[in-house]
Amino acid sequence: MSRVVLVVNAGSSSIKLEVFEAADDLVSLANLVFEGIGSRPAMRATDEAGTVLVERVWNGDGPANHRAALAEVTAWLGGFLGAREVVAVGHRVVHGGPAYAAPILVDAAVRAALGQLVPLAPLHQPHNLAGIDAMAALYPDVPQVACFDTAFHRGHPFVADAFALPRTLYDEGVRRYGFHGLSYEYIARRLAATAPDLAAGRVVVAHLGNGASMCAIRAGRSLDSTMGFTAVDGLPMGTRTGQLDPGVLLYLMSDRGMDAASLTRLIYNESGLKGLSGLSNDMRDLEAAATEAARQAIDYFVYRIRKELGALAAALGGLDGLVFTAGIGENSASIRAAVCEGMDWLGIALDPARNAARETVISSPASRVTVLRIPTDEERMIATHALALLGTPVG
Repeated sequence: MSRVVLVVNAGSSSIKLEVFEAADDLVSLANLVFEGIGSRPAMRATDEAGTVLVERVWNGDGPANHRAALAEVTAWLGGFLGAREVVAVGHRVVHGGPAYAAPILVDAAVRAALGQLVPLAPLHQPHNLAGIDAMAALYPDVPQVACFDTAFHRGHPFVADAFALPRTLYDEGVRRYGFHGLSYEYIARRLAATAPDLAAGRVVVAHLGNGASMCAIRAGRSLDSTMGFTAVDGLPMGTRTGQLDPGVLLYLMSDRGMDAASLTRLIYNESGLKGLSGLSNDMRDLEAAATEAARQAIDYFVYRIRKELGALAAALGGLDGLVFTAGIGENSASIRAAVCEGMDWLGIALDPARNAARETVISSPASRVTVLRIPTDEERMIATHALALLGTPVG
């Protein structure tokens, strides 16, 4: 009977589930994506060879929330696993707060503590915890391991970690945590394995998707990140504002009478690419649209990436590598080209043919900075952590 580790990555509008064989090379047996929760729900699973294991699209009568979507996922999972033994379930948890700087086994006390962090990641933390609860109910005797998006950034220097607020607030945990850490950790490990000289240097990784951020990495360690106390700061995202003058919120409270709930909806659900374009939070929709507002939303997204790239290069004291990853970063050649255009002052020169062909190295031979396109794999990173925590490290 084969042994497997499950990985659950419940995001703001999707659930990813991957089944790995618990062996040295972590072979992926099935990769399921449930997307469009609350809008156009669809579930699709494939094996390592790309063979479709299940595919279903709902039209008007599908799961309307994460709880219902998880019920569909776990129903399929039970049939797929058969006699296989589940030895661990690893979970992506967006916010670990000041207490959790490494993967941890989830017990009642940890589950309660993570619930206290929901206000700091309202788009993600409730769904992350719903995934833990669903899997704990399905496999009550199997270890549940929480892996945190904040953990990779916990070694930041004070100047990259603090706000200019009274020190007592910093001591109480009001600080810059950074997010997408599992993605950045995976990229850092990939670079160490495939380009060790570059990995030892100064690299900025751009995780560009519905959630977007950038990270400055020196010698494999996070030095700074565009995200802060919550996963709404920094770059504009699908529906999140990114960087915003807090005075805007004070104005909306005092002059528009908006309360905390309405402000939360505004900055998390109604802004970003969706708010700017008035059309969609999906970059594919915006690139296909012919409206001025869609073009302006894309321009703003690119402008903010370029601006943060310069800032992170300054924090690093120079730049040796730039990595594009995540949905937009991996798949949009036009966004990669727009970010790199005119950045020769920083040593970046893109090769248009390599970029269009989606090669790994997309910089030109003359570029002083190596530019790469590397697909991220947060699920594999989580599986690696889960097994290591249980004393079964993988290569």
